[in-house]
Amino acid sequence: MTDWWTLWWIWGAASLTLGVAEVIVPGYIFLGFAIGAMVMALVVFVAALSLPAALVAFAILSLISFLVLRKYFSLPKSQITIWDRDIND
Repeated sequence: MTDWWTLWWIWGAASLTLGVAEVIVPGYIFLGFAIGAMVMALVVFVAALSLPAALVAFAILSLISFLVLRKYFSLPKSQITIWDRDIND
């Protein structure tokens, strides 16, 4: 019996599921995990990993993708929203 973490399509299905969860609950939370799972699908397709190595690689890839998403899609720290008019006008 093959272990589930050595099957590339399991990681691909997890990536798709997390991507759908990101659409339902926006905020770039699940998108980092989805990108990490997608890259893990490619890694597992090329080489089999043990469970600890797969989990560590998934965690590192997800963290990197989350930090990249935060860098490119967040507002600049110096930007402040100033309202020129009242919503009731």
